Amino acid sequence: MGVRELGEFKIYEENIMTYAIPLIKNAFYNEHQTRYDLSRFIRSSCNLSMGEQCQMFEETFASKQGRKHAVLVNSGGSANLALLQALVNLRRLHAGDRCGFSALTWSTNVMPIIQMGLTPAPVDVQPNTLNTTTAMIVQQVQPIKAMFITNALGFCGDLDSISKWCRENEVILLEDNCESLGTVTPYGKTGNFGLASTFSFYVAHHISSIEGGMICTNDYELYNMLKIVRSNGWDRNLSRKEQTEMRGETSEFQARYTFYDLAYNFKPTEIAGWLGNNQMQYYDEIMNAREKNYQKIATVIKNNHEILPLADASYQKLPAFAIPIICDSPESRKKYLERFDKADIETRPVIAGDITQQPFWKERYLSRKMIGVRYINDCGFYCGNCPDYSQDDIDTICRCVE
Repeated sequence: MGVRELGEFKIYEENIMTYAIPLIKNAFYNEHQTRYDLSRFIRSSCNLSMGEQCQMFEETFASKQGRKHAVLVNSGGSANLALLQALVNLRRLHAGDRCGFSALTWSTNVMPIIQMGLTPAPVDVQPNTLNTTTAMIVQQVQPIKAMFITNALGFCGDLDSISKWCRENEVILLEDNCESLGTVTPYGKTGNFGLASTFSFYVAHHISSIEGGMICTNDYELYNMLKIVRSNGWDRNLSRKEQTEMRGETSEFQARYTFYDLAYNFKPTEIAGWLGNNQMQYYDEIMNAREKNYQKIATVIKNNHEILPLADASYQKLPAFAIPIICDSPESRKKYLERFDKADIETRPVIAGDITQQPFWKERYLSRKMIGVRYINDCGFYCGNCPDYSQDDIDTICRCVE
Protein backbone atom coordinates (compact mmCIF):
# COMPACT_ATOMS: atom_id res chain seq x y z
CA MET A 1 0.00 0.00 0.00
CA GLY A 2 1.27 3.48 -0.85
CA VAL A 3 0.48 7.03 0.17
CA ARG A 4 -0.36 9.83 -2.26
CA GLU A 5 -0.44 13.45 -1.12
CA LEU A 6 -3.50 15.40 -2.28
CA GLY A 7 -3.35 18.90 -0.88
CA GLU A 8 -3.97 18.59 2.86
CA PHE A 9 -5.07 14.94 2.50
CA LYS A 10 -3.04 11.74 2.57
CA ILE A 11 -4.64 9.17 0.28
CA TYR A 12 -3.84 5.55 1.12
CA GLU A 13 -4.06 3.38 -1.98
CA GLU A 14 -3.25 -0.23 -2.74
CA ASN A 15 -2.42 0.61 -6.35
CA ILE A 16 -0.68 3.95 -6.79
CA MET A 17 -0.78 4.78 -10.51
CA THR A 18 2.51 3.79 -12.12
CA TYR A 19 1.93 5.08 -15.65
CA ALA A 20 2.80 8.57 -16.86
CA ILE A 21 -0.55 8.50 -18.70
CA PRO A 22 -2.88 6.12 -16.79
CA LEU A 23 -6.38 5.09 -17.82
CA ILE A 24 -7.71 7.07 -14.86
CA LYS A 25 -5.92 10.15 -13.59
CA ASN A 26 -8.33 10.97 -10.77
CA ALA A 27 -11.27 9.33 -9.04
CA PHE A 28 -13.43 12.40 -9.71
CA TYR A 29 -13.54 15.43 -11.92
CA ASN A 30 -12.28 18.46 -9.98
CA GLU A 31 -10.68 15.95 -7.65
CA HIS A 32 -9.41 18.08 -4.76
CA GLN A 33 -12.59 20.09 -4.25
CA THR A 34 -14.81 17.02 -4.64
CA ARG A 35 -12.90 15.08 -1.97
CA TYR A 36 -12.96 18.06 0.37
CA ASP A 37 -16.72 18.62 -0.10
CA LEU A 38 -17.38 14.87 0.24
CA SER A 39 -15.63 14.74 3.60
CA ARG A 40 -17.75 17.66 4.81
CA PHE A 41 -20.92 15.92 3.62
CA ILE A 42 -20.03 12.68 5.42
CA ARG A 43 -19.23 14.52 8.66
CA SER A 44 -22.47 16.51 8.60
CA SER A 45 -24.92 13.90 7.30
CA CYS A 46 -27.30 12.17 9.70
CA ASN A 47 -28.05 9.40 7.19
CA LEU A 48 -25.69 7.65 4.77
CA SER A 49 -28.06 4.92 3.57
CA MET A 50 -30.20 5.47 0.46
CA GLY A 51 -32.20 8.67 0.79
CA GLU A 52 -32.67 12.20 -0.53
CA GLN A 53 -29.31 12.47 -2.32
CA CYS A 54 -30.00 9.28 -4.27
CA GLN A 55 -33.48 10.46 -5.26
CA MET A 56 -32.11 13.84 -6.35
CA PHE A 57 -29.45 12.14 -8.49
CA GLU A 58 -32.12 9.94 -10.13
CA GLU A 59 -34.24 12.95 -11.02
CA THR A 60 -31.31 15.02 -12.29
CA PHE A 61 -29.90 12.16 -14.34
CA ALA A 62 -33.26 11.22 -15.89
CA SER A 63 -33.81 14.84 -16.90
CA LYS A 64 -30.34 15.15 -18.45
CA GLN A 65 -30.68 11.85 -20.30
CA GLY A 66 -34.18 12.74 -21.51
CA ARG A 67 -35.97 9.82 -19.87
CA LYS A 68 -39.00 9.85 -17.56
CA HIS A 69 -37.61 7.57 -14.86
CA ALA A 70 -34.24 6.56 -13.40
CA VAL A 71 -33.38 4.02 -10.69
CA LEU A 72 -30.00 4.26 -8.95
CA VAL A 73 -28.28 1.01 -7.90
CA ASN A 74 -24.88 0.07 -6.51
CA SER A 75 -23.11 -0.72 -9.81
CA GLY A 76 -23.50 -0.91 -13.57
CA GLY A 77 -23.39 -4.71 -13.35
CA SER A 78 -26.22 -4.66 -10.82
CA ALA A 79 -28.16 -2.41 -13.19
CA ASN A 80 -28.00 -5.07 -15.93
CA LEU A 81 -29.01 -7.89 -13.59
CA ALA A 82 -31.82 -5.85 -11.98
CA LEU A 83 -33.20 -4.90 -15.41
CA LEU A 84 -33.45 -8.48 -16.62
CA GLN A 85 -34.83 -9.67 -13.27
CA ALA A 86 -37.54 -6.99 -13.44
CA LEU A 87 -38.54 -8.09 -16.95
CA VAL A 88 -38.72 -11.72 -15.81
CA ASN A 89 -40.79 -10.70 -12.77
CA LEU A 90 -43.20 -8.85 -15.07
CA ARG A 91 -43.46 -11.97 -17.29
CA ARG A 92 -42.19 -10.03 -20.27
CA LEU A 93 -39.28 -12.47 -20.48
CA HIS A 94 -39.37 -16.15 -19.59
CA ALA A 95 -36.78 -18.85 -18.97
CA GLY A 96 -35.57 -20.20 -22.30
CA ASP A 97 -36.33 -17.04 -24.30
CA ARG A 98 -33.55 -16.20 -26.74
CA CYS A 99 -31.78 -12.95 -25.90
CA GLY A 100 -29.34 -11.52 -28.42
CA PHE A 101 -26.32 -9.54 -27.26
CA SER A 102 -23.31 -7.79 -28.78
CA ALA A 103 -20.32 -10.15 -28.82
CA LEU A 104 -17.98 -7.25 -28.02
CA THR A 105 -19.08 -6.57 -24.47
CA TRP A 106 -18.38 -6.87 -20.77
CA SER A 107 -19.07 -9.96 -18.66
CA THR A 108 -21.84 -8.23 -16.70
CA ASN A 109 -23.85 -7.81 -19.90
CA VAL A 110 -23.82 -11.54 -20.69
CA MET A 111 -23.84 -13.20 -17.27
CA PRO A 112 -27.28 -11.83 -16.23
CA ILE A 113 -28.77 -13.34 -19.40
CA ILE A 114 -27.43 -16.73 -18.32
CA GLN A 115 -28.35 -16.20 -14.66
CA MET A 116 -31.98 -15.44 -15.61
CA GLY A 117 -32.25 -18.74 -17.48
CA LEU A 118 -32.50 -17.02 -20.86
CA THR A 119 -30.80 -18.41 -23.94
CA PRO A 120 -27.85 -16.15 -24.87
CA ALA A 121 -27.33 -15.49 -28.58
CA PRO A 122 -24.15 -13.56 -29.52
CA VAL A 123 -24.15 -11.18 -32.49
CA ASP A 124 -21.01 -10.13 -34.33
CA VAL A 125 -19.87 -6.50 -34.59
CA GLN A 126 -18.30 -4.29 -37.26
CA PRO A 127 -14.62 -3.44 -36.63
CA ASN A 128 -15.06 0.14 -37.89
CA THR A 129 -17.95 0.90 -35.51
CA LEU A 130 -17.22 -1.60 -32.67
CA ASN A 131 -20.95 -2.37 -32.68
CA THR A 132 -23.53 -4.65 -34.20
CA THR A 133 -26.01 -3.76 -36.94
CA THR A 134 -29.59 -4.57 -37.86
CA ALA A 135 -28.40 -6.79 -40.71
CA MET A 136 -26.21 -8.82 -38.37
CA ILE A 137 -29.06 -9.31 -35.90
CA VAL A 138 -31.42 -10.48 -38.66
CA GLN A 139 -28.84 -12.81 -40.22
CA GLN A 140 -27.35 -14.30 -37.07
CA VAL A 141 -29.82 -14.62 -34.20
CA GLN A 142 -33.46 -14.17 -35.14
CA PRO A 143 -35.92 -15.19 -33.89
CA ILE A 144 -35.20 -13.56 -30.53
CA LYS A 145 -37.36 -12.21 -27.72
CA ALA A 146 -34.92 -9.52 -26.57
CA MET A 147 -31.78 -7.78 -27.83
CA PHE A 148 -29.27 -6.42 -25.31
CA ILE A 149 -27.07 -3.98 -27.22
CA THR A 150 -23.72 -2.79 -25.87
CA ASN A 151 -22.86 0.69 -27.10
CA ALA A 152 -19.11 0.10 -26.96
CA LEU A 153 -16.56 2.72 -25.86
CA GLY A 154 -18.83 5.66 -26.69
CA PHE A 155 -19.78 4.42 -30.17
CA CYS A 156 -22.91 2.72 -31.49
CA GLY A 157 -24.32 0.86 -34.49
CA ASP A 158 -27.39 1.80 -36.53
CA LEU A 159 -29.54 2.17 -33.41
CA ASP A 160 -32.40 3.91 -35.22
CA SER A 161 -32.72 0.97 -37.61
CA ILE A 162 -32.27 -1.61 -34.83
CA SER A 163 -34.95 0.12 -32.77
CA LYS A 164 -37.38 0.12 -35.69
CA TRP A 165 -36.73 -3.56 -36.44
CA CYS A 166 -37.27 -4.49 -32.78
CA ARG A 167 -40.59 -2.64 -32.66
CA GLU A 168 -41.81 -4.26 -35.87
CA ASN A 169 -40.83 -7.74 -34.65
CA GLU A 170 -41.97 -7.32 -31.01
CA VAL A 171 -38.40 -7.70 -29.72
CA ILE A 172 -37.51 -5.98 -26.43
CA LEU A 173 -34.55 -3.68 -27.08
CA LEU A 174 -32.25 -2.95 -24.13
CA GLU A 175 -29.11 -0.80 -24.21
CA ASP A 176 -26.03 -1.24 -22.07
CA ASN A 177 -24.97 2.40 -22.32
CA CYS A 178 -22.36 2.26 -19.56
CA GLU A 179 -19.58 3.40 -21.93
CA SER A 180 -21.60 5.79 -24.10
CA LEU A 181 -23.06 8.38 -21.77
CA GLY A 182 -23.33 11.66 -23.65
CA THR A 183 -23.09 10.24 -27.16
CA VAL A 184 -25.61 11.83 -29.51
CA THR A 185 -26.59 10.48 -32.94
CA PRO A 186 -28.72 12.29 -35.55
CA TYR A 187 -31.66 10.29 -34.15
CA GLY A 188 -31.10 11.03 -30.46
CA LYS A 189 -28.97 10.09 -27.47
CA THR A 190 -27.63 6.58 -27.04
CA GLY A 191 -29.51 4.98 -24.18
CA ASN A 192 -32.86 6.27 -25.43
CA PHE A 193 -33.60 3.86 -28.28
CA GLY A 194 -34.99 0.90 -26.36
CA LEU A 195 -37.34 0.01 -23.54
CA ALA A 196 -34.61 0.68 -20.97
CA SER A 197 -30.90 1.40 -20.70
CA THR A 198 -28.18 0.95 -18.09
CA PHE A 199 -25.31 3.20 -17.02
CA SER A 200 -22.22 2.87 -14.84
CA PHE A 201 -20.59 5.37 -12.50
CA TYR A 202 -17.46 3.36 -11.75
CA VAL A 203 -14.35 5.54 -11.42
CA ALA A 204 -13.27 4.86 -15.01
CA HIS A 205 -16.55 6.10 -16.49
CA HIS A 206 -17.80 9.51 -17.61
CA ILE A 207 -19.38 10.28 -14.22
CA SER A 208 -17.81 8.77 -11.10
CA SER A 209 -19.52 7.89 -7.84
CA ILE A 210 -16.77 5.33 -7.04
CA GLU A 211 -19.27 2.52 -7.68
CA GLY A 212 -22.82 2.99 -8.92
CA GLY A 213 -25.22 2.32 -11.75
CA MET A 214 -28.48 3.64 -13.17
CA ILE A 215 -31.39 2.21 -15.14
CA CYS A 216 -33.46 4.58 -17.27
CA THR A 217 -36.86 3.94 -18.83
CA ASN A 218 -40.11 5.64 -19.82
CA ASP A 219 -42.13 2.57 -18.76
CA TYR A 220 -43.84 3.23 -15.42
CA GLU A 221 -44.62 -0.42 -14.64
CA LEU A 222 -41.00 -1.39 -15.24
CA TYR A 223 -39.85 1.58 -13.15
CA ASN A 224 -41.87 0.38 -10.16
CA MET A 225 -40.66 -3.20 -10.53
CA LEU A 226 -37.05 -2.00 -10.68
CA LYS A 227 -37.52 -0.27 -7.32
CA ILE A 228 -38.82 -3.55 -5.89
CA VAL A 229 -35.94 -5.55 -7.39
CA ARG A 230 -33.40 -3.07 -6.03
CA SER A 231 -34.66 -3.33 -2.45
CA ASN A 232 -35.10 -6.99 -1.45
CA GLY A 233 -38.59 -7.29 -2.93
CA TRP A 234 -40.06 -4.68 -0.57
CA ASP A 235 -42.58 -2.04 -1.60
CA ARG A 236 -40.99 0.67 0.56
CA ASN A 237 -39.95 2.89 -2.33
CA LEU A 238 -43.27 2.77 -4.16
CA SER A 239 -45.88 5.50 -4.00
CA ARG A 240 -48.66 5.16 -1.46
CA LYS A 241 -51.10 4.29 -4.25
CA GLU A 242 -48.91 1.44 -5.55
CA GLN A 243 -48.36 0.16 -2.02
CA THR A 244 -52.09 0.03 -1.34
CA GLU A 245 -52.77 -1.87 -4.58
CA MET A 246 -49.95 -4.33 -3.94
CA ARG A 247 -50.69 -5.02 -0.27
CA GLY A 248 -54.35 -5.86 -0.57
CA GLU A 249 -55.33 -7.20 2.86
CA THR A 250 -51.75 -7.12 4.22
CA SER A 251 -51.50 -4.88 7.28
CA GLU A 252 -49.16 -1.91 7.54
CA PHE A 253 -47.23 -3.75 10.23
CA GLN A 254 -46.85 -6.99 8.27
CA ALA A 255 -45.92 -5.10 5.07
CA ARG A 256 -42.68 -3.97 6.67
CA TYR A 257 -41.26 -7.44 6.09
CA THR A 258 -43.31 -8.59 3.12
CA PHE A 259 -41.40 -9.51 -0.06
CA TYR A 260 -43.45 -9.35 -3.22
CA ASP A 261 -41.12 -10.64 -5.95
CA LEU A 262 -37.62 -11.93 -6.69
CA ALA A 263 -35.10 -9.27 -5.84
CA TYR A 264 -31.67 -8.32 -4.47
CA ASN A 265 -30.10 -5.75 -2.20
CA PHE A 266 -28.73 -3.38 -4.84
CA LYS A 267 -29.39 -0.22 -2.86
CA PRO A 268 -26.84 2.60 -3.27
CA THR A 269 -25.59 4.77 -0.43
CA GLU A 270 -26.13 8.48 0.08
CA ILE A 271 -22.41 8.86 -0.59
CA ALA A 272 -22.94 7.57 -4.14
CA GLY A 273 -25.97 9.81 -4.53
CA TRP A 274 -24.07 12.85 -3.29
CA LEU A 275 -21.12 12.13 -5.59
CA GLY A 276 -23.47 11.71 -8.56
CA ASN A 277 -25.08 15.07 -7.85
CA ASN A 278 -21.69 16.69 -7.38
CA GLN A 279 -20.30 15.35 -10.65
CA MET A 280 -23.42 16.17 -12.67
CA GLN A 281 -22.59 19.87 -12.31
CA TYR A 282 -19.53 19.18 -14.50
CA TYR A 283 -21.43 17.03 -17.02
CA ASP A 284 -21.03 19.33 -20.05
CA GLU A 285 -17.43 20.15 -19.16
CA ILE A 286 -16.54 16.46 -18.92
CA MET A 287 -18.23 15.58 -22.22
CA ASN A 288 -16.65 18.48 -24.08
CA ALA A 289 -13.16 17.58 -22.83
CA ARG A 290 -13.54 13.93 -23.82
CA GLU A 291 -14.83 14.86 -27.27
CA LYS A 292 -12.00 17.35 -27.86
CA ASN A 293 -9.39 14.76 -26.86
CA TYR A 294 -10.89 12.09 -29.09
CA GLN A 295 -11.24 14.31 -32.16
CA LYS A 296 -7.61 15.42 -32.01
CA ILE A 297 -6.30 11.86 -31.74
CA ALA A 298 -8.79 10.54 -34.36
CA THR A 299 -7.51 13.14 -36.84
CA VAL A 300 -4.00 11.70 -36.52
CA ILE A 301 -5.29 8.12 -36.81
CA LYS A 302 -7.06 8.92 -40.10
CA ASN A 303 -3.66 9.63 -41.68
CA ASN A 304 -2.20 6.28 -40.59
CA HIS A 305 -2.95 3.41 -42.99
CA GLU A 306 -2.00 0.83 -40.33
CA ILE A 307 -4.86 1.86 -38.03
CA LEU A 308 -8.53 1.53 -38.94
CA PRO A 309 -10.40 4.87 -38.74
CA LEU A 310 -13.69 4.50 -36.92
CA ALA A 311 -16.91 5.56 -38.64
CA ASP A 312 -17.73 8.63 -36.55
CA ALA A 313 -18.81 11.23 -39.13
CA SER A 314 -22.51 11.03 -38.26
CA TYR A 315 -22.23 11.66 -34.51
CA GLN A 316 -23.50 14.98 -33.24
CA LYS A 317 -21.63 14.45 -29.95
CA LEU A 318 -18.91 11.87 -29.32
CA PRO A 319 -17.36 12.08 -25.82
CA ALA A 320 -15.56 8.76 -26.28
CA PHE A 321 -15.08 6.55 -23.23
CA ALA A 322 -11.60 5.60 -24.48
CA ILE A 323 -9.37 5.83 -27.57
CA PRO A 324 -9.75 2.60 -29.60
CA ILE A 325 -6.73 1.59 -31.69
CA ILE A 326 -7.81 -1.05 -34.25
CA CYS A 327 -4.72 -2.09 -36.21
CA ASP A 328 -4.52 -3.76 -39.62
CA SER A 329 -2.88 -6.93 -38.24
CA PRO A 330 -1.77 -8.59 -35.00
CA GLU A 331 1.80 -7.64 -35.94
CA SER A 332 0.84 -3.97 -36.17
CA ARG A 333 -0.87 -4.19 -32.81
CA LYS A 334 2.30 -5.53 -31.28
CA LYS A 335 4.25 -2.62 -32.75
CA TYR A 336 1.86 0.03 -31.45
CA LEU A 337 1.53 -1.60 -28.04
CA GLU A 338 5.32 -1.38 -27.77
CA ARG A 339 5.13 2.31 -28.65
CA PHE A 340 2.53 2.93 -25.96
CA ASP A 341 4.52 0.94 -23.38
CA LYS A 342 7.66 2.89 -24.21
CA ALA A 343 5.73 6.16 -23.79
CA ASP A 344 4.45 4.89 -20.41
CA ILE A 345 0.78 4.93 -21.50
CA GLU A 346 -1.58 2.41 -19.87
CA THR A 347 -3.51 0.21 -22.33
CA ARG A 348 -6.24 -2.44 -22.27
CA PRO A 349 -7.84 -5.00 -24.62
CA VAL A 350 -10.98 -3.71 -26.33
CA ILE A 351 -13.42 -4.54 -23.51
CA ALA A 352 -13.42 -8.37 -23.17
CA GLY A 353 -12.62 -8.96 -26.84
CA ASP A 354 -14.60 -11.87 -28.21
CA ILE A 355 -16.76 -12.72 -25.20
CA THR A 356 -17.44 -16.21 -26.59
CA GLN A 357 -13.75 -17.04 -26.09
CA GLN A 358 -13.91 -16.27 -22.36
CA PRO A 359 -13.66 -19.26 -19.96
CA PHE A 360 -17.14 -18.81 -18.43
CA TRP A 361 -18.70 -18.97 -21.92
CA LYS A 362 -16.66 -21.88 -23.29
CA GLU A 363 -17.54 -23.99 -20.25
CA ARG A 364 -21.24 -23.70 -21.11
CA TYR A 365 -21.69 -23.03 -24.83
CA LEU A 366 -20.16 -23.79 -28.18
CA SER A 367 -18.17 -20.93 -29.69
CA ARG A 368 -19.20 -19.59 -33.05
CA LYS A 369 -16.85 -18.02 -35.56
CA MET A 370 -17.53 -14.31 -35.72
CA ILE A 371 -15.20 -12.42 -38.02
CA GLY A 372 -15.65 -8.83 -36.82
CA VAL A 373 -15.24 -9.32 -33.07
CA ARG A 374 -12.39 -11.75 -33.67
CA TYR A 375 -10.57 -9.11 -35.70
CA ILE A 376 -10.99 -6.57 -32.88
CA ASN A 377 -9.90 -9.22 -30.36
CA ASP A 378 -6.67 -9.93 -32.26
CA CYS A 379 -5.82 -6.49 -33.64
CA GLY A 380 -7.25 -3.95 -31.21
CA PHE A 381 -6.53 -2.24 -27.91
CA TYR A 382 -7.37 1.05 -26.26
CA CYS A 383 -5.90 3.74 -24.06
CA GLY A 384 -7.73 6.11 -21.75
CA ASN A 385 -9.52 9.36 -22.54
CA CYS A 386 -9.62 11.24 -19.25
CA PRO A 387 -11.20 14.69 -19.28
CA ASP A 388 -8.28 15.87 -17.14
CA TYR A 389 -5.50 14.74 -19.49
CA SER A 390 -3.04 17.56 -20.11
CA GLN A 391 -2.18 18.82 -23.57
CA ASP A 392 1.17 17.06 -23.22
CA ASP A 393 -0.68 13.79 -22.51
CA ILE A 394 -2.76 14.16 -25.68
CA ASP A 395 0.29 15.09 -27.76
CA THR A 396 2.11 12.00 -26.48
CA ILE A 397 -0.80 9.74 -27.50
CA CYS A 398 -0.91 11.44 -30.91
CA ARG A 399 2.80 10.75 -31.47
CA CYS A 400 2.24 7.08 -30.66
CA VAL A 401 -0.42 6.70 -33.38
CA GLU A 402 1.37 8.69 -36.10
